[in-house]
Amino acid sequence: MTSTPSMDDDRPVAELRRAVKRYGAVTALAGIDFAVRPGEVVALLGPNGAGKTTAVQLLLGLVRASAGEARLFDGDPRGAAARVRTGAMLQVSKVPETLKVREHVDLVSSYYPRPLPRREVMAAAGLEEIGDRLFGKLSGGQRQRVLFALALCGDPDLLFLDEPTVGLDVEARRAFWTVIGEKARQGRSVLLTTHYLEEADALADRIVMIGRGQVIAEGTPAEIKARVAGRKVRCRTALPLAEVAALPGVRDARREGELTELFAAEAERAVFELLRRDPELSALEVRGADLEEAFLTLTRSETAQEVAA
Repeated sequence: MTSTPSMDDDRPVAELRRAVKRYGAVTALAGIDFAVRPGEVVALLGPNGAGKTTAVQLLLGLVRASAGEARLFDGDPRGAAARVRTGAMLQVSKVPETLKVREHVDLVSSYYPRPLPRREVMAAAGLEEIGDRLFGKLSGGQRQRVLFALALCGDPDLLFLDEPTVGLDVEARRAFWTVIGEKARQGRSVLLTTHYLEEADALADRIVMIGRGQVIAEGTPAEIKARVAGRKVRCRTALPLAEVAALPGVRDARREGELTELFAAEAERAVFELLRRDPELSALEVRGADLEEAFLTLTRSETAQEVAA
């Protein structure tokens, strides 16, 4: 059993302070403040181009800030003392295809002073049955599991996970969620970027949503969802989508197979109109806004402000 790491206090294990990053005329981060604390799972969300990857690269010491600073365990992210306490699974990761899975685990483990036992790493990533397979012969989902294993090798206090469950089936994704939950209970911290919003909702203690290189929303999943007034209505109706979208109080509507899904500020009024216009309506479901709706609403608002400016 892995012991819980000793933390001196509640100081952030990773932090950006008024961090700015420019690439020529393009500003990727515009004075962002952001932190991850001990034992916390933080989901960093945002549309493509929002600055998520740049934020992670700054915290890992892969790039330098144009202004402001990045801190890792209250030190320089490029220092050896900080790096041996972190593990990273990045989409840009390149590993030799001619090594076996267990050879990759042994090699990466050798870089750390107190690595996890190989058996524990392999079990956590679900690799026990493919340890003798060449990396180059693995499927996309199996490769993802190997990259996750390599991030775990050093028994890190802080895990950076960039889109970690891309290519995984439902069972493997759920197993991954279980491991992340166990790490958090051990006092480890996780910074997660993902396009699977249900994943962020299920795993994160806190969500930081960014757009145009700035924080546009921050809080627990429940707090983020509460910022969006209204409820989601799903039903099977013969009404044209355009008519549904034009109902009083409806902010958005779309088709999902045979079902129509709409988001309304006044769900009761929308449901009344739906039933009045389509007495044959069926499969009616009304529920609160989910994280996807909150994400879309908040990022649309940010985009609208950008256009107006």
